[in-house]
Amino acid sequence: MTDTTKPLALVTGASRGIGAATALALAAAGHHVVLTARDENRLAETEGRIHGAGGTATIAPFDLSDYDAIDRLAAAIGARWQRLDVLVLNAAMLGTLAPVPHLDTKEWDKVMALNLTANWRLIRAFDPWLRQSAAADVVAITSSVGARPRAYWGAYAASKAALDNLVATYGAEVSAVTPIRTHVIDPGATRTAMRARAFPGEDPATVKPPEDVAAMILAAIATPRG
Repeated sequence: MTDTTKPLALVTGASRGIGAATALALAAAGHHVVLTARDENRLAETEGRIHGAGGTATIAPFDLSDYDAIDRLAAAIGARWQRLDVLVLNAAMLGTLAPVPHLDTKEWDKVMALNLTANWRLIRAFDPWLRQSAAADVVAITSSVGARPRAYWGAYAASKAALDNLVATYGAEVSAVTPIRTHVIDPGATRTAMRARAFPGEDPATVKPPEDVAAMILAAIATPRG
């Protein structure tokens, strides 16, 4: 199959960690994968690994807080593929862990811009192309703190709680009348750069690798419909 006839997936934050592992797994499963992140060099590394394994991918390096760029990417994907089959909303930032009254206002805005607003803009921009798929899946990566508050995690937790509700609401709106399904996946403790920043004293070998989360995502989208 060519890249225009394969199932098409878009993965945000695909330069490392869960995003890169998910992109590799989707490509291995036969998808053409569009990779987004800010770091073009790391994206190219992920793309190279996909190509080296016999898969196909396209990189689209940009900052997701550039909402106009999201719209341009959606227009470009629509023009080339006329659909989107899988949208993985993975990119996120932790922000500084601090008491709620001490959270920096600019950093709060950045956390919300990436973790929440960018994902709404992605859903908004790609909804027309998801509707053109025979069977579309939107997967949002969440965190346990979105449902179970933890001291000092206020900004990140609030952004994930809002994302969970946003994606579930979108699913309630579209699941009965379109081919779109939504999934909110909590990966749990995973060996990522974000996890290392949040828990600097933790032995990385004691938590699961990103590839395990990628397998969870592929299992979710492979679940029979109906």
